Amino acid sequence: MNPLGLVISSAVLCALSGIPGLMFRLPLRQGRQMAFGWVAVASALGLWGACTALTGEQHPDLFTIAWTLPAGELLFRLDPLSAFFLLPVYIIFFCVALYGCGYCATSPENRGESLLTFCLGLTGASIVLLLVAAGTITLLVFWEIMALAVFFAMSIDHTRPDVRRAGLHYLAASHVTTLLLVLLSVLLPGDGSTRFPSVGSLPADHPAALAILATALLGFGIKAGIMPLHVWLPAAHANAPSHVSALMSGIVIKMGMYGIFRSVSFFGKPPLWWGVMILCLGIISAIAGVLFAIGQHDIKRLLAYHSIENIGIIVIGIGLALLGVSSGNQILFVLGTGGALLHVLNHALFKSLLFLGAGSIIHAAGTREIDKMGGLARFLPVTSSTFMIGAAAICGLPPLNGFVSEFMIYLGMFKGFGTSSGGAAALLALAAPSLALTGGLALACFVKVYGIVFLGTPRSPYQPHHEHPAMNAALLILAALCAAIGLLPFAVARLLEPVIASISTLPGAALPSLQPTAGLYGISLAAGVLLLVVIVITAVYVNLLKSRSTGTTGTWDCGYAAPSATMQYTASSFAQMLVSVFASILRPERHAPQIKELFPADAAFHSHVPEVVLDRGILPFFEAVDQRLSAVRRLQSGQLNRYILYIFLALIILLAISAAL
Repeated sequence: MNPLGLVISSAVLCALSGIPGLMFRLPLRQGRQMAFGWVAVASALGLWGACTALTGEQHPDLFTIAWTLPAGELLFRLDPLSAFFLLPVYIIFFCVALYGCGYCATSPENRGESLLTFCLGLTGASIVLLLVAAGTITLLVFWEIMALAVFFAMSIDHTRPDVRRAGLHYLAASHVTTLLLVLLSVLLPGDGSTRFPSVGSLPADHPAALAILATALLGFGIKAGIMPLHVWLPAAHANAPSHVSALMSGIVIKMGMYGIFRSVSFFGKPPLWWGVMILCLGIISAIAGVLFAIGQHDIKRLLAYHSIENIGIIVIGIGLALLGVSSGNQILFVLGTGGALLHVLNHALFKSLLFLGAGSIIHAAGTREIDKMGGLARFLPVTSSTFMIGAAAICGLPPLNGFVSEFMIYLGMFKGFGTSSGGAAALLALAAPSLALTGGLALACFVKVYGIVFLGTPRSPYQPHHEHPAMNAALLILAALCAAIGLLPFAVARLLEPVIASISTLPGAALPSLQPTAGLYGISLAAGVLLLVVIVITAVYVNLLKSRSTGTTGTWDCGYAAPSATMQYTASSFAQMLVSVFASILRPERHAPQIKELFPADAAFHSHVPEVVLDRGILPFFEAVDQRLSAVRRLQSGQLNRYILYIFLALIILLAISAAL
């Protein structure tokens, strides 16, 4: 079977994985295990097909399924770009299914879990078929199936008002995205076929080019969560089941990035301002995303904002690549594209790891509020260790995978600055410190999260909790992959180079190889030395502790005579300085007690960073429109004779306009 056949077969298995547990009323445990077995086989087949497409000779076949609906056929093709995006899909979907075997086992027995398993399988199948779609109609069909399947999966606990609200926001954003993609399919030129244009076939100076780019950025940008199109993302990620959140952040939002990669590859040499605009969008998303993350108290909402931050980093890489194409700079294009693609894979790994770790934390603590946690490292040793690896990776620290992709983007900025001039050089000079600021703020945020959640003493009583082996296995697999890419980045270069070459529109000689251009062997050597140093220092420190006797004695308490858990730093107090510095952007809300008596009663201080774009912009706008248009609702009387009159008047008006033209 060829690679495309393997991938389509894996999609069928994913779609069928949840049916036995849903239809045959199997015991929940047996249904979960059967679904995981099918997903494991599907992931193995899909990874085999995707890796074969990336490492073998490129002969992408076009597979057609005829049907009687409009457009007449479904088109499928497995090219290098699709194959690369399939890699994180299969890895994350396998880990999510494995984690679900333990995650759902800790929740009450109910048939909703079988529906959740079915929706997850349908989500994986639709994403796989979306990625191998070779035409606009095929893309739209499976895009809408993905959107609906994710909606049902995230809304499984629909009895909670916050879940219903988040689900409706997600569904509204998904429908807006679908409408924009329909418009995009209309704008794309064609010869009567629904096939995608070939790479570099559309002139960027055509009048419709700007409309195509704007529609693609809006439609795919909403799904990706680019700031300020991110309004659905924080609530949806926070209120979904944790393994669904991992799937949404690791895979679903990457479909927006896939669409942007695919759309910009249609054009030949773009104008310079295209790259400048996309680079600015990436900088805004990266900085604003991490700023809003710092002010959050909900651990899953905090991680959701970090998804926006990392999407911004990927968009920065795309902007660098477009600047390279505009200026004919091959090195800038290779580093920008390679860094962006690798960060797609890296973010899928470490963000899924963090969301799955958050699920284990929430099971143990019984809450998503960071301020009510503390001291969980002794209860969750595997979760605390793997969460630390994910936190270090998302902060871009060596020797983990996040460092490699961000280093490639940094290197592209530095080399681009040396070979560019004018406004492009000035922007590249600004982009590097912006990315550095993002990394520094991310480090501060995760120091807050890890310190408050895992260290110190518990701020509220915990129930005895044991880590489930299936959940731990998923965490360890993802943590190992984060470390493997950080230590052996040159091994991933072979998978990246065919993708970079397949979407390149640069004329002339072959593109420079990614490995020597980014110095991946040097990164691997430095990562190995750093890891060895850390291991040696840790071993020496542990040996010293074992050789010394320990005892207890009283110390100068400095007013700390009766310590309690409430005297520890909270998430609000830790982030207060940074939130106040950026208060003009974050618009924090503070509720301070008014103390007027000599012996005041118990009081509390609360602070909250709202979703500014949604709460202060979009929702008030629609409320105002709703109030202004309330009189128009009188036309909707429910009387059939009036509706017939409306249709008759509309026909008269249209006929009059037609006659006038």
